[in-house]
Amino acid sequence: MNWKELTTEEQLEEIKRVSKEKPVLIFKHSTRCSISSMSLNRLLRKWQESDSQKVEPYFLDLIAHRDISDLVARQFEVYHQSPQAIIIKNGKAVYDSSHFNISYQDILSQGS
Repeated sequence: MNWKELTTEEQLEEIKRVSKEKPVLIFKHSTRCSISSMSLNRLLRKWQESDSQKVEPYFLDLIAHRDISDLVARQFEVYHQSPQAIIIKNGKAVYDSSHFNISYQDILSQGS
């Protein structure tokens, strides 16, 4: 999966801009959580390279970048969870799921 790593506050403006062209996935991952690792692996096993044409994927290591994770929650008005998949369209969160409710099909349907 060709993730863009989300590591700076400035990238949130980039995400808002990109989301006007196509949906953006922000996947918030805790490297200390086995459930987060399982959810990430489930997504990675199904993801096809062509899926990045439908949905732009960003990866947020929330242990390393908790400040950015908190900012994502505030700017996109979602409750912080981990793991968490958030889809941004036109600068707004339109999908928010966590733990084993993160669905590959739901994420891709946002890009249709």
